Amino acid sequence: MTGLDIVANAAKMVAPGRGILAADESTGTIQKRLDGIGVESTEDNRRAYRQLLFTTAGAEAHISGVILFDETLRQAADDGTPFSKLLLDKDILPGIKVDKGAKDLAGSLGEKVTEGLDGLRERLAEYVDLGATFTKWRAVIDIGAGIPSRYCIEANAHALARYAALSQEAGLVPIVEPEVLMDGDHDIERCREVTEETLQVTFDQLANQRVLLEGMVLKPNMVLPGKKCASQNSVEEVAEMTVKTLRRRVPAAVPGIAFLSGGQSEEEATAHLNAMNGLGPLPWELSFSYGRALQASALQAWGGKADAVAAGQAAFAHRAKMNGLARSGDYQADMERDAA
Repeated sequence: MTGLDIVANAAKMVAPGRGILAADESTGTIQKRLDGIGVESTEDNRRAYRQLLFTTAGAEAHISGVILFDETLRQAADDGTPFSKLLLDKDILPGIKVDKGAKDLAGSLGEKVTEGLDGLRERLAEYVDLGATFTKWRAVIDIGAGIPSRYCIEANAHALARYAALSQEAGLVPIVEPEVLMDGDHDIERCREVTEETLQVTFDQLANQRVLLEGMVLKPNMVLPGKKCASQNSVEEVAEMTVKTLRRRVPAAVPGIAFLSGGQSEEEATAHLNAMNGLGPLPWELSFSYGRALQASALQAWGGKADAVAAGQAAFAHRAKMNGLARSGDYQADMERDAA
């Protein structure tokens, strides 16, 4: 794949009206999701649930790509069609989470660094053969007493940039995800401060590693107060603060920003995205790359029952449509009630 192909795929991932489904939960995380609906986390149950999402009729109108876990990329639908081909046939790009998770950062108390660079070049080559077209790597930056340290931000930014360079070398679009967590009691101003620094250092490292900005997608947090903060901001305030932060730190060459939901409810994540897209014109597409905020109601509607697949798909299709509308600022809260 050439550099032009990477640029074209990056643009497709953040095409107007569409966004990315994050279905890359690790085995441990998907077990928690399935435990919540009383379903055993067997390989076949995990496959059946992902198949429900991937075969939802019309989802491709609002979903441009799906991030997969290693196990899922190797799985196939009931008729034997590999999931990667099933998605491509629906004009949805299949991607793959390639990091090995956040581990304790040596020399720092309570901070994490994401690992997974060892052997990554070889793993990327295999993922290309399995049909992947893009990748994802998540770094986590926590806010607390005395943290994050500059050391932690730089260590994670360097790893993100090395990963991104290797992905582009393999012909894959990297999703660069520096997530400032919304845990804690910090206010929105503290989140803005940390998010700005994190983005600045990340783009400095991306430049150092010669990453082609036109061939990547940024997946950041929204600028939000911590969950335990006594003062919670309005949808409009979050949108304005987030867009201000991005304007200060994200180069216009980046084709799109696909937000993570970070523990927000489905409707909160959609409302925030909608409000931000109402603040345009902006230099980049503002899209979504949601996990729980696209799946929570679908998972509940399905409940692991074979005769409830259609109900699960209807719930997923609704959330995809709502977020598709939020891409252009056309979402309204009463659309949720009308669909209920």
